[in-house]
Amino acid sequence: MFTTEIGTNIEKASNLLQEGNVVAVPTETVYGLAANALNPAAVAKIFEAKNRPYFNPLIIHLASVNEIEKYAYIDEISMQLANEFMPGPLTLLLNKKNIVPDMVTAGSNKVAIRIPDHPLLIELLHKVNFPLAAPSANAFGYVSPVTSQHVLQGLQGKIPYILDGGKCNVGLESTIVEVNENGETILHRTGGLAIETIEIFLGKPLIRPLQQHNLSPQTSGQLKSHYATTTPLIQGNVTELIQQNSDKKVGIISFKNQYQQVAKQHQFVLSKNGSLTEAAQNLFDVMRHLDTLDYDIILAENFPDEGLGKAINDRLKRAQYTQKD
Repeated sequence: MFTTEIGTNIEKASNLLQEGNVVAVPTETVYGLAANALNPAAVAKIFEAKNRPYFNPLIIHLASVNEIEKYAYIDEISMQLANEFMPGPLTLLLNKKNIVPDMVTAGSNKVAIRIPDHPLLIELLHKVNFPLAAPSANAFGYVSPVTSQHVLQGLQGKIPYILDGGKCNVGLESTIVEVNENGETILHRTGGLAIETIEIFLGKPLIRPLQQHNLSPQTSGQLKSHYATTTPLIQGNVTELIQQNSDKKVGIISFKNQYQQVAKQHQFVLSKNGSLTEAAQNLFDVMRHLDTLDYDIILAENFPDEGLGKAINDRLKRAQYTQKD
């Protein structure tokens, strides 16, 4: 057990990481639980602290696009994507080089790589001089953290230090894509970079394979059950769901509207002005807050199936499943 400290001391975070410890770090997407990606013993501590299955691969974080070729083989289209959208909420799935331990990739010959867009983390990456493996800094399967306090709530006593970089300004995990040998770009996870933005840049649609909810995910965020609240959550037609659950105490997550059938204090609007960007920023914070209140059930709207709405719907859909489903 650790005494978990929150602070902004990059030197302390750097020293802990170089000693083989784990440190929670801020990114623009969500807080990550970081360790030296080239040190299998350090990476193992990520899985232990999160109670994360070892079959679930990790994303590695680099300081700049120029470093990608140290750790993976990158094709021309992937490099174009990297130059356009990194740093930022995009992750590329690439064929890995031997320097990347199998523990990071769960034995796969592919590695997920991204360049975070957060000044504290970039400074830290330059200081440690090695890549950081970093899934979200929360107990496995629970709602991802977007503040240092969220991290503390889930991992207090399990990690030594949380580098506090304020609230994450994207609020959803990165979008993950892979360019296959035919030059087609495959979507592996919706996230903080809208699919449409990538498609406009490429001039063609992404390939969206059927979700393979199995025990051999190729990259993070592919499991059927994830981002789940302890309180049961149902997504759908909220007006109908309110009627169906009239005997229960309900909390509501909505995009921009409220429902007359439920008192206002039990409704949590993610963006009063109808901004999907703002809704994404607030989603995990609201889900976590609702989970601390005495509700029997959480009801969530279907969000517009466009832009970041696709990623919001994905997270809410996965939050409906329990680990036994």
